[in-house]
Amino acid sequence: MGTGYSRNAEEEEVAEGREDNSGGQQLYVSLRMEKYPPKLKSELLVPHVYGSLPLIGSWDPSKSLSLERESKSTWELSFVIPPNHETLDFKFLLKPKYGISPCIVEEGPHRLLIGGHLQGDMRPATFRKNPDDLLEFPVFVKADRVSPFDLAASWRAYQDNLQPSTVRGIPDVSINSAPDPSLEENASSATLELDLEHYVVPAPSASANSGLVYAANLTETPRSLTRGGAFSNSDGSSSTSSSSKEPAIASDRPTVVKELDIVVPDPARVYSGSGMVESKSVGTFSLLQKQDSHRGLFVDRGVGSPRLVKSASSSTFSVDLKLNAENKNPMPAAAGAVTAAAIADRMLGPKEDRHLAIVLVGLPARGKTFTAAKLTRYLRWLGHDTKHFNVGKYRRLKHGANQTADFFRADNPEGVEARNEVAALAMEDMISWMQEGGQVGIFDATNSTRRRRNMLMKMAEGNCKIIFLETICNDERIIERNIRLKIQQSPDYAEEPDYEAGLRDFKDRLANYEKVYEPVEEGSYIKMIDMVSGHGGQIQVNNISGYLPGRIVFFLVNTHLTPRPILLTRHGESLDNVRGRIGGDTVLSDAGELYSKKLSNFVEKRLKSERAASIWTSTLQRTILTAGPIVGFPKIQWRALDEINAGVCDGMTYEEIKRNMPEEYEARKKDKLRYRYPRGESYLDVIQRLEPVIIELERQRAPVVVISHQAVLRALYSYFADRPLKEIPHIEVPLHTIIEIQMGVTGVQEKRYKLMD
Repeated sequence: MGTGYSRNAEEEEVAEGREDNSGGQQLYVSLRMEKYPPKLKSELLVPHVYGSLPLIGSWDPSKSLSLERESKSTWELSFVIPPNHETLDFKFLLKPKYGISPCIVEEGPHRLLIGGHLQGDMRPATFRKNPDDLLEFPVFVKADRVSPFDLAASWRAYQDNLQPSTVRGIPDVSINSAPDPSLEENASSATLELDLEHYVVPAPSASANSGLVYAANLTETPRSLTRGGAFSNSDGSSSTSSSSKEPAIASDRPTVVKELDIVVPDPARVYSGSGMVESKSVGTFSLLQKQDSHRGLFVDRGVGSPRLVKSASSSTFSVDLKLNAENKNPMPAAAGAVTAAAIADRMLGPKEDRHLAIVLVGLPARGKTFTAAKLTRYLRWLGHDTKHFNVGKYRRLKHGANQTADFFRADNPEGVEARNEVAALAMEDMISWMQEGGQVGIFDATNSTRRRRNMLMKMAEGNCKIIFLETICNDERIIERNIRLKIQQSPDYAEEPDYEAGLRDFKDRLANYEKVYEPVEEGSYIKMIDMVSGHGGQIQVNNISGYLPGRIVFFLVNTHLTPRPILLTRHGESLDNVRGRIGGDTVLSDAGELYSKKLSNFVEKRLKSERAASIWTSTLQRTILTAGPIVGFPKIQWRALDEINAGVCDGMTYEEIKRNMPEEYEARKKDKLRYRYPRGESYLDVIQRLEPVIIELERQRAPVVVISHQAVLRALYSYFADRPLKEIPHIEVPLHTIIEIQMGVTGVQEKRYKLMD
């Protein structure tokens, strides 16, 4: 066999030109043999390679290099060729792992790699063990040009990941009641001498509620009352509404509405034939009338203004509402179990089961709106298109916010008709939204009589499946607290200067409802009995089936109103953060270690009276090390809190991904929410594995400190802040900052503390 390969003058000139333009780059060569070993009865033969410099510099089989086994049938060897060695010739051979049997050298000519390009075809490796036994295996040769800097950085990342974990001996659940003496060094630099409020920084504009907001004001704006309408104010002036998001309509104190001066188009219903039209809300009839420029039908809804309904013969009137129920029913923006269940329900269930209406039932001040808001937030976070329809908001917009308790008497026919009418409007809006593609509607009202609930079930026939959710509370202390919050926050009493007068009026309203209240006994229902305190209670279910109703029940079992803070923070700065590398499992930098001590000081001050608090971390050492200085609280490691799995990109910088994997880089840039790293995860995958964490955070009655990673905290924060899924990859969660989420009866409030720059 030859001992090398000589280049002719023309090849020499080309190679020199290549070297001149290489910019000091080197060749990273990978040799791979697949479908090996074969089923041999004799001893195992290990694939090797030998050849010229710089690989071996010898054709002596005893000096050959072994390929490393990557899988059951794949062997690989990778190496680097310096810039001054552009030509490599080599061959494969099979060498006994044990014993002194002779080697089997690959048949055929040498394989030549010149300037990173393999000469000739990529042929399989052929070995002849004996004249009648020919073995053939696929081989692949790949060469990439890389800079010495990239090689050095990759090697450092590789070495870092090979370092033994510094937290290997720490159990998954631990509690250290006394400070570690080794942490006392330089403790003065980490001490927070000032009041904690000194470290408060403004939260982003699109964050969790920073103040007390009445939950009903955050519900769906009544589009049947605001779409293209002009409203007459109490002073006789008119204000025009051009969209359902007009600030005057969505304000905390809506304008008292005397009458609606314009018809509202509703193409969801088409009437033809006779000149009479029935109004489903109040059952009255009206003759057909003509407008100046449109042929249509006016439907008399009793209390309130007429709505324009498209005539079957009309061709001049059209509204682009895109109400194709068959084509506008997208799957949830989710992954895993949620998607699998949605597909099964869509394929196997009846048409109306594709849409779900959760209809609240209960007396005032029983936490219906609070429960509805939490359920809406949870379902949206899972990826289901969910909206919260509050009938009280419809009533205030249609009839004003200054209704006394007499308006809610059962023996007041005008009041009963008006309340049924706005309930029907809200239900029609919800069904129309479902026909446009909505999935889950939360219908928030007292719905305290069977007659009202029967009306809603009749409207839902063929459109959606109804599950009644009844909230029952027998704790007078909780009821009294809810009543007082209602007087303080509800727009119904915003113009009542006398608090005691408002309190008396609301209790009279409550008494009116109690006289006619009928518990739910019909259809599918969930009853929550004394569940709000978080200390026991009962939950009863009837005729509940399917994945999504089951998830709703499981969520409701674990929710309560006990106020407590949840502190979210990223780990201290790690060595990979300094290098700009994603993933990995490196230790903390000097700045990260300082933050861990400052965080310990902060937790000690903030939770000094909360001895039942706990510390949650991921299983990666940078979060465990960040929690290390915190003493006196149990520490729990969650695999679900690990950083998003970057797959084959783990340990790379974004610049390296852009340069070496441009298609992956562009795919991620295009849709960060759904992009899944090769052999890794997407943000939707992270949300799915975080659901048990959310359920447990809802169940906890004591404070929790969550020390995790950027992608994970983005997903957790989006749940509490009720942020759209598409915004999750862009939520700001900076290092060395604590996000305090305060959960309680008034909803969710946020405060941020920045301990370090």
